[in-house]
Amino acid sequence: MLLEVRDLHVEFRTREGIARAVNGVGYAVDAGETLAVLGESGSGKSVTAQAVMGILDTPPGRITGGSVLFQGRDVLTLKEEERRRIRGAGMAMIFQDALSALNPVHTVGDQLGEMFVVHRGMSRKDARTRAIELMDRVRIPAARQRVRDYPHQFSGGMRQRIMIAMALALEPALIIADEPTTALDVTVQAQVMDLLAELRREYGMGLVLITHDLGVVADVADRIAVMYAGRIVESAPVHDIYKSPAHPYTRGLLESIPRLDRKGRRLYAIEGLPPSLTHIPPGCPFHPRCPLAREVCRTDEPPLYEVDERRGSACHFWRECLHGRS
Repeated sequence: MLLEVRDLHVEFRTREGIARAVNGVGYAVDAGETLAVLGESGSGKSVTAQAVMGILDTPPGRITGGSVLFQGRDVLTLKEEERRRIRGAGMAMIFQDALSALNPVHTVGDQLGEMFVVHRGMSRKDARTRAIELMDRVRIPAARQRVRDYPHQFSGGMRQRIMIAMALALEPALIIADEPTTALDVTVQAQVMDLLAELRREYGMGLVLITHDLGVVADVADRIAVMYAGRIVESAPVHDIYKSPAHPYTRGLLESIPRLDRKGRRLYAIEGLPPSLTHIPPGCPFHPRCPLAREVCRTDEPPLYEVDERRGSACHFWRECLHGRS
């Protein structure tokens, strides 16, 4: 197994109290596999990824439990110097806001080349050559000329391609892509997703794709893990999720996607708001918004029930949800 996250807990100390951002998250990714992690803003998707990468802001964030096994080693127990060597060469991250992630006062060529200078000991000239090759690889036109341009001189889609090139620079075994299509139009979204899928196949790397949009992962992901209030509430192969969701939250997310066969009908929306992470309700955290909620849901937190050997659901009434009764 390439990456295995086990019972991960992360909290933040705030003025309002302790925010439990990640509450026992567990998932696994193998080489050549794509796992999509889905959920609304604030569900803990990005915080989990930051904890895995070792870039969590501490303070106020703090990992309070669990393990992160990368190629068999628990990276949470490693010294910072060892974790720094893993970042970039072993695992890399594509951030959602490329303009903020890229340094505005350095050319993209210098920023790409720095990876090779620092990690591979290359000369600046050789690093520039590798930067051009990477820009070509992610299909940036006229890469030899544009390598001297600054981030603001590129479109949003091109900046995201530069971020992908930067993540690929040292050919890591795992890439975590955090909302890589945010703020891009639909056509560019499709191009970026196709590029990530192609590169995953070519390099045989594992890919963790973080998103709130079920529509962008249908043709890319192998498995989907759905998060709510810091927990995995459903985990299943992608086709099973779309065909028959086993959690009311997943069903609500699917129902809220615009569909051509529902033209003229009111778009479905999940009622209510996600809970405050400083005051997560007892029982199932989704019960205040759930059409299936009963008394047991208000008192007993459901475990991740085994629906079958390939999937799990954190719902007391997953059988009813699986058969479409709500």
